[in-house]
Amino acid sequence: MKTIEGGVCAAKGFTASGVHCGIRRNRTKRDLALIFSDRPASAACVYTRNLVQGAPIAVTREHVANGFARAMLCNSGNANTCNAGGVEIARAMCALLAKESGIAAEDVIVASTGVIGQPLPLDAIAAGMPALVAGLGRNSADAAEAIMTTDLCKKELAVEFTLEGRVCRLGGIAKGSGMIHPNMATMLVFLTTDAAIAPAMLQKALRADMEETFHMISVDGDTSTNDMVSILANGAAGNPPIEAPGPAFDAFCAALRRVTTHLCRRMAADGEGATKLIECAVTGAADHGTARVVAKSVICSNLVKAAMFGADANWGRVLCAIGYSGAAVDVNRVDVAFRSAAGCVPVCRGGVGVPFDEALAKRILSEKEIRIEIGLGEGAAEATAWGCDLSYDYVKINGDYRT
Repeated sequence: MKTIEGGVCAAKGFTASGVHCGIRRNRTKRDLALIFSDRPASAACVYTRNLVQGAPIAVTREHVANGFARAMLCNSGNANTCNAGGVEIARAMCALLAKESGIAAEDVIVASTGVIGQPLPLDAIAAGMPALVAGLGRNSADAAEAIMTTDLCKKELAVEFTLEGRVCRLGGIAKGSGMIHPNMATMLVFLTTDAAIAPAMLQKALRADMEETFHMISVDGDTSTNDMVSILANGAAGNPPIEAPGPAFDAFCAALRRVTTHLCRRMAADGEGATKLIECAVTGAADHGTARVVAKSVICSNLVKAAMFGADANWGRVLCAIGYSGAAVDVNRVDVAFRSAAGCVPVCRGGVGVPFDEALAKRILSEKEIRIEIGLGEGAAEATAWGCDLSYDYVKINGDYRT
C-alpha cells in the first residue's frame, strides 16, 4: 500500500468539482461540491445519532436504501436543518443535479453543512449547477474546499493497494473543525474507491472502521446534526467482487483504515481554535472496550485540553479523566508519559507522580503534536483517540458563528 495523489479523484471513474454558487456571502469561497462516478457504484453511509438531524440525511437514507449511488453532492454555509421545507430542498438539489448530469435523482447522496435553522437558497444552487457539472475533472482539492466551514485547511488523502492482482485506489476528503464528538463518524466525509465490493460488505467495512477512527476523535464534545460518512465503490479496478470476509476484504479494510486515520488526525488538528493535535494512546488494558473508553475520556477532558494549550504537564488531570471514564481500571497500576518531537517525559508510575524535569516537559508540550501515553498494566488491549487543545480562540469563533 502506498500514498498517492488525487484525493477522491484517485480512483478510476471518479471526478469532482467545487464552485461558489452564492450560499456564502464571501464570493472567494467555494460552497458547492460534487463527486461523480461514471458508472453505478456500491454505496454505504453512516449517520449522526443526534435526534435532531439535517434534512439531507433523511433524503440520503432513502436514496441509498438499495445499496447503490452515482454521485455525492454537498453545500457548505447552510446546514438545511430545522428549517421549513428542508427535505423538499434536499430532494430538489438532487433533481437539479439529475437534470444537468443525466443521472437519476435517486442516485445522489446529498449533504449540507453550516448554520442551522436558516433557509437554504435553492435558487443559488440552481444557478451554480451548470458550472458545477461542467467543472467535473480531477478536482478533489476544489471539492475539499467547497465543503469547508470554519476549517482552516483542506483534508484529503488517497492510497493505492492490490486486491487479487488488480491495482485498486481509495481516497477521501473530509470537513470537520467544530461540533466534533461523533457517535458514528464525523462531520462530513466522502470516500471513493474503484475496488469492486458488494454493498453489504462495504457497509460492514465502513461501520467497523468508524469504531476505531472517527468514533475516536473529539474537538468540543458536541455531536452535530449533519454528521455523515459516505463511500462509493464503482468496481472500475476490475478485481473479483468482494462478497464475503476473507483476505481481499481484510486488505480493503486496511486501505480504508489508512485513509480514515489520516483524515481523523487532520480534523482533530484543525479543531476550532486549536494550536495542537493531541493523541492519546492507551496500552495494557484488560479489553479493547476499556482501552477505547479511557482514551476517549482523556481526549474529551476540557481540563486536559486546557493544560495542553498552556504546555502544563498537569498529569493529575489525565488521571482524573481516567477515573471518571466509567472504565473498570486499577488506578494503582496506571502509568502516564507525555511525548512529542522534543522527547518523552514519564510523569506518573503506578498511579503516583514521579520527579520530572519541568523545563523538558514544557518543551515537549510546546510542540504541535503531543502524544499522551497511558499504560493500564492489566492486559494486552490498546486503543488510540485524537483531539486538540482548548484555546481562547474556540470561544471567539463560536461566540459569533451565526452573526
